[in-house]
Amino acid sequence: MERPLDCLNNLAQYDWLIGYNSHEFNQISQELYLELTQRSACGTPPKIILAEREPIRFLASFIAACAANCPVFLCNPDWGTQEWQQVFDLVQPDIIWGELLHSPTPLRPSTDTINRVSPHCLLSHSALSTQHSALIMIPTGGSSGEIKFAIHTWETLISSVQGFTEYFQIKPVNSFCLLPLYHVSGLMQFMRSFTTAGKLAIQPFKAVESNQILNIKQSKFFISLVPTQLQRLLQNPELTEWLSQFNTVLLGGAPAWNELLEKARFHRIRLAPTYGMTETASQIATLKPDDFLGGKISSGQILPHAKVTIRNQQGEILNSNQIGNITIHAQSLALGYYPKIRENKTDFQVDDLGFLDKQGHLNIVGRNSDKIITGGENIYPAEIESAIQATQMVADICVIGIPDKHWGQALTAIYIPKNSDISALKIQTLLKDKLSKFKIPKYWIPQQNLPRNSQGKINRQKLQQIATEFLQNPIT
Repeated sequence: MERPLDCLNNLAQYDWLIGYNSHEFNQISQELYLELTQRSACGTPPKIILAEREPIRFLASFIAACAANCPVFLCNPDWGTQEWQQVFDLVQPDIIWGELLHSPTPLRPSTDTINRVSPHCLLSHSALSTQHSALIMIPTGGSSGEIKFAIHTWETLISSVQGFTEYFQIKPVNSFCLLPLYHVSGLMQFMRSFTTAGKLAIQPFKAVESNQILNIKQSKFFISLVPTQLQRLLQNPELTEWLSQFNTVLLGGAPAWNELLEKARFHRIRLAPTYGMTETASQIATLKPDDFLGGKISSGQILPHAKVTIRNQQGEILNSNQIGNITIHAQSLALGYYPKIRENKTDFQVDDLGFLDKQGHLNIVGRNSDKIITGGENIYPAEIESAIQATQMVADICVIGIPDKHWGQALTAIYIPKNSDISALKIQTLLKDKLSKFKIPKYWIPQQNLPRNSQGKINRQKLQQIATEFLQNPIT
């Protein structure tokens, strides 16, 4: 396996960064690497917060930190004061790279904070520098307000790249990146190109939306999108045509609704719906574009570096087409959440429910924690949201359960109507033939926008607040 500096040297003579200066990237990486190795020679490698806004500086800093074996924490420069306070309390950084607009004064954690974590599972500073090469902390969980860092290594990220290249039978990998580099979805696009000597184009999504697009041959490139980005691109005929030329359009980050998938299929977009997460270093299952265009609906087959089993609540492995808890075994699994190492480093049971069909394709039913129990019936919001999207009357939708003294939980739809004359009654009428009566939401709350993060994931805590306030003070 090639190390960060090997990859850097392999690319030294190539103009592989599209829209940026490849030589500048190389130069910054080398300078920062020397700076870090000199500093580390005097003691323990420093812990680095990386919040560079400029892509070249972010990526060069990342490679320098990995090459110098420094623990590096990837951070969103736009986090607010509260989020940065969480990060400083948790990380206690030695170096901060990037300008933090909302940074509070770093505080030392209290003794009480330290004692709450089981001592034998803690990663001490010295353990961070010696246990594995290049420990990489990738943020997750920000949509709920609590920021956690999944602990990855150069090895776990490389395992993901190897699974990807073997699955798609392609090397080098050329990537067109529109997603944040501090997020696993953006970082892994860089890793695939950097470690396979591919090309990497980086652009803000807003630039593409306004047709200021880098000149590339799309048929040679992979592009990654979240569903809300795909929806916006498909609203523009020129961008739809542009998107249809890509080798593969990876789609992940949040569940896609059926209407969106059908529209992409209609326009012959070579879509590859994926299933994965920060903890698995991006996708562990992907539907290949030819299968998608042929009408297949699933998250696809499991990539070679991973194995998925479906288990019941007793931990027993279920047969094909039986719904249960998804357990992942993968070489790309994170070691845990900073600063705590998982005791079981080989298997990871996620909150998602699903099944494997006869072809070995993974099908996601919904999240266990999102399950709504109303009148004794188990309901998974994804099914209802998909049916509501199919009415083509809403621009966005989320279904939640709110406490109800008669039913346990009452189904509540929080939605954005496509235009002002759309009423809940009109939508309900269309749903009557498609859903059982108990699956039709009891409450309908129109909104101008829904609280989603940059990856399109909904903030359910905020939705609960919106629903509670609305039902206490209903619009008459």
